[in-house]
Amino acid sequence: MIADISPARRAISYPQIMPLPPGSRPPEQSKPARTGSGSPRLGTFGELALLRMIRLRAAHSQSPELQLGIGDDCAILRPAPSEELAVTTDLSIAGRHFRLDWHPAESIGHRALARGLSDLAAMGARPVGAFLSLALPADLVQNPKARSASTRHNSPQGPHAERTKQTIWLDRFLDGFFALAQSHQLPLAGGDLSESPLAVADVVLTGAVSQGRALLRSGAKPGDLIYVTGQLGGAAVGLEHLTALAAALKRERSRQKASPIPPIPPRLKALLNRHLFPTPRVAQGLWLARNSLATAAIDLSDGVSTDLAHLCAESGVAAELDGAALPFATAATPAQVLNGGEDYELLFTAPAAARIPSSIEGVPVTQIGRIVAASKGAAGEKDATKGSTGKRSARPPGSPIASPITLITSKGAVRLTPQGWQHFS
Repeated sequence: MIADISPARRAISYPQIMPLPPGSRPPEQSKPARTGSGSPRLGTFGELALLRMIRLRAAHSQSPELQLGIGDDCAILRPAPSEELAVTTDLSIAGRHFRLDWHPAESIGHRALARGLSDLAAMGARPVGAFLSLALPADLVQNPKARSASTRHNSPQGPHAERTKQTIWLDRFLDGFFALAQSHQLPLAGGDLSESPLAVADVVLTGAVSQGRALLRSGAKPGDLIYVTGQLGGAAVGLEHLTALAAALKRERSRQKASPIPPIPPRLKALLNRHLFPTPRVAQGLWLARNSLATAAIDLSDGVSTDLAHLCAESGVAAELDGAALPFATAATPAQVLNGGEDYELLFTAPAAARIPSSIEGVPVTQIGRIVAASKGAAGEKDATKGSTGKRSARPPGSPIASPITLITSKGAVRLTPQGWQHFS
């Protein structure tokens, strides 16, 4: 708590206001608010006005590590003597990580932050500070009143389309971003802003972890068991349904009857939310680090088949998965469970003797396999870890293992080729 921070370590902050969660803002607060009187809204657009809005909307959650926040050329972080800083960065690019015509702005802001929080969770790190850099087209930061006339007269969709955009896109993006930041008491410590023909959000997060207790990808050993939190494939199911809704919207647009983003049918809300508003497992990562039970960990951003292969490569091991044990999300197919990305669950390994609970901080935990020696995992194939003399040679950290995962099914064992998300593939 702030009251426990000594004067020497109290964060230097500027007037900041925490926004209400998405959907809970009264209609009258869509107008520009005075400093200190609710959720501030942009009244005029331009770089200085945008920066002021973001600065005012930045979370007021102070932390002892954040010595200097928004307002100077750099933020200043000072970790406690017994802690180390963990730093991660993630790009979210329109057309690659999100679609402006598919995803609500609140979802884009939430997802941009969730990706980095999931990385911190995989390291067992406590969130400390966020840095948000935005490159946006001008129409995403314009005041609706300022553009309403041109929209009514120039839009091929007419005044109906203009009425569906009651709030600046950037405001709604920040609603999603700050709502998730607030839930983790994460302050916005800085960032950058630029006009761009392509919408891009670059999020840098810092976290704190006790010295020597960070969860790494490189600690798994033969005999360890493999666990995952939550369920798998839910984000891929949500994306599939979102794609179908977008196709329906495209057909409506061809008849000149579309709104920019259609309302989500109630029956699909739970399925879509696994994709639109994923939950990073920060509390579960902190629990694992605090109890020193996990030997290795990774977050499932690219799919089990790909992310587990990364862990195997860093640890120089192979893995066997029990197909019958995999926790399927509602309506997920085997391909979505194994290869679907953006679940942001944690996959971790632990010694067989470790007492892993059936749930951690309210989230189910499932044992899905075990770690084996690399040569055993590649049974029937040439052992890539042996030199010409037949003796085992040291594997450089991070070097790939050909097909390191074996999937055990009712029909026998099959080699599981990583088929999750990979850029440039």
